Amino acid sequence: MKKTVILYMFLLTAAACNKELGKLPENARVEGNTILDQRTSEIALNGVYYRFANVDAGANTTKWRDNEVIPGMCAGYLGSGYGADPAEENAYSNSNFVSSPWMACYTLVNAANGVITGVTALPDNAFTDNRKKEILAEARFLRAYGHYRLLTLYGEWYDRSSAYGALLRTEFVTLGNIPKQRSTVQESYDLILEDINYAVDNAAASRPNYYANKWVAMALKLRILMSYGDHAAAATLADNIIKSGPYQLEPNVKDIFYVKGLTSKEVMLGIPPQQNQATYFYNLSSQYYPGASTWYAARQRLKDLLQNDPRQSWLIGDAGTNSPGAYYFLKYIPQGAKATTLSETAYAFRLTEVYLLGAEALLRSGGSAAAAKALVKEVMQHAGVTNFSAIDNAATTNELLLQVYYEIARSLVGEDGQEWQALLRLPFATVQQLKPEIKDKLQYIFPVPRTEFQQNPLFGDQNKGYQK
Repeated sequence: MKKTVILYMFLLTAAACNKELGKLPENARVEGNTILDQRTSEIALNGVYYRFANVDAGANTTKWRDNEVIPGMCAGYLGSGYGADPAEENAYSNSNFVSSPWMACYTLVNAANGVITGVTALPDNAFTDNRKKEILAEARFLRAYGHYRLLTLYGEWYDRSSAYGALLRTEFVTLGNIPKQRSTVQESYDLILEDINYAVDNAAASRPNYYANKWVAMALKLRILMSYGDHAAAATLADNIIKSGPYQLEPNVKDIFYVKGLTSKEVMLGIPPQQNQATYFYNLSSQYYPGASTWYAARQRLKDLLQNDPRQSWLIGDAGTNSPGAYYFLKYIPQGAKATTLSETAYAFRLTEVYLLGAEALLRSGGSAAAAKALVKEVMQHAGVTNFSAIDNAATTNELLLQVYYEIARSLVGEDGQEWQALLRLPFATVQQLKPEIKDKLQYIFPVPRTEFQQNPLFGDQNKGYQK
């Protein structure tokens, strides 16, 4: 008997139900459509990317704020210019920000599960060439991304023996299967790696860079391996992407954000804005400059990090009035400009990250320090840096790892969380030195939102140091 799976993109989740779709990519809609063939599978997959972009259907805007701002807050480089949020002090229980990624990630995972279930049920001959496996690969990439982000934000990702992993969902959520226990950290990594390995093996080699391909899947696997601790495999993977992939470092990195956007050959996976997003008053780049309903500002730590660096001239703007230690963060929008389609574009993966994580992986796996230095200096050259004395003078592995971290923060701040993850991979004593607000490793992760315990009695314990 032929099976069809109705994919409701209004998505039942553990905490909420959203019946408004808004406008999906390429004007496609999936309001109650069934996944019946390749065409409807592609439409449904577009819907998963819609969730990846975290589109606010009411405002018809992508909401990448949680990816750009929250990690920068936690690392001490970004903040709320109209009054500091507790996340900047790593006091998450009182923060207005740290619960929102939970909902966004599970909405993404749930949408991916709908596509995986629906497409798997179709016969292979319903698709041309290898497209069935490619669609499944993209859906499993997106599920891996969602679960990995949940693990690193809300689970003890740094301890594979911990019971405090992610709540793994591999079935489309209905009212009957909401109750579910969180998995261990090792179980979380096992599923995430299974998904991303499938994506690496089966995704298309080439897709427009607002879709994932095998190289993007490899870049996500690189992130995962860095958290997992398999640094030798991570170093090999980074080398493969750099030498064999179709991407090139942008000659002047500033051009990515101010001129080229997704046309840059460096961008591996980007998030294009929705139609008319630039004209919406409360779009994200307008919150960077001039500040609308809120103001997401650069902090003094970032300005200090960029001292004597040519990037300071375009990343850091004027200080805000009556906001000590808050400066305009201009990575996406020049001071004095108005929001545009370009300023509203977001970036999930760039080749710069591969170079820098590759350098870190080399050092952590006992590889060539000279090769690691060369990778970092290559990135710095493309940012206009000519003084490499800090890299050249780093005499020990720990000293060089610290310099790599600094460059990750300078290069990737305000993009997709790598400035935060890289900080937490440093020795705890170093983390405390760089971010004195962190007194305990319990501050590496956020509390699970209370709504999860209300909807899901089987979840298990709240993260250590927090109350349900």
